[in-house]
Amino acid sequence: MDSTATDRFDTDRFEASRSRLASLAYRLLGSAADAEDAVQDAFLHWQAADRQRIRVPEAWLTKVVTNLCLDRLRSAQARRERTAGAWLPEPLLDGDPMLDPADTAERRESVSLAVLTLMERLSPVERAVYVLREAFSYGHAEITEILDITESASQQHLHRARRRITVTRRGGEVDPASAREVVEEFFAAASSGRTERLVALLTDDATAISDGAGLTETLQRYDTAQHIAAIARAGLKPTSAKRRLAGGTPAIHYALVNGAPALLFVVGDRVSGVVAFDIAGGRIATVVGIAAPGRLGRLSEAWRRREPETPLISEW
Repeated sequence: MDSTATDRFDTDRFEASRSRLASLAYRLLGSAADAEDAVQDAFLHWQAADRQRIRVPEAWLTKVVTNLCLDRLRSAQARRERTAGAWLPEPLLDGDPMLDPADTAERRESVSLAVLTLMERLSPVERAVYVLREAFSYGHAEITEILDITESASQQHLHRARRRITVTRRGGEVDPASAREVVEEFFAAASSGRTERLVALLTDDATAISDGAGLTETLQRYDTAQHIAAIARAGLKPTSAKRRLAGGTPAIHYALVNGAPALLFVVGDRVSGVVAFDIAGGRIATVVGIAAPGRLGRLSEAWRRREPETPLISEW
């Protein structure tokens, strides 16, 4: 095989892994744009490597992407961005290839906005171990090869990560029809100002977080059902000021975002806001509101390629 054919063959081998690598990088970084950059950097490493000596390309590429992501998480810029209180994961519309694999409850949960947000509490290595084990089913022996840690350290990191996430995680598998009914009822109660009904739809220890449409330097956090109900009533009730902020009169669509039920505020063919819900026991445990334009570009692109169903409200 001549050098041109070899390069083409090796490029094809990388491209066959690109989707899986991007999915891994997204879970580690919480940003589709950063995940794509990490995968592209891995491709450059792949091109520069002595590929004849790489016995298992998938394992080699997984190690490279994971460690590139860890370098990004540890960087001074990332620490400033993520500790400044203004970071939220980038939401992705259901069907986005970065959300795969999603064939088990653990894998679906690992990419939910609620869990991606909780993973910010983990150290970079804890996050990597958690993602590799829970989302990609790597054994501890394999994780030691990827992260250059001992097997006992891998087990300890996983134990700490699970404890930090599951202690505060209240979601789980929910019937899709029931989830949609709860979300639609929540929106109807909020837009009509029925505070008591809103409180009844929230768990007693519900939490909410919002990026404030990118207008504030810190995230807005709320941790009582009464406070969340008041904020939802104020935030979801339509006003002319909100329409101006959205850039027009949005239609409200129900959709799945990162595997969870969500409301999309759509102006023309552009998604101007997302409110995603985590449901436990028939009530809402977590609300995540994202409206900063910089976080919604990929989701808007995916929305434009989709034939949406009839909106819940055609003009908000």
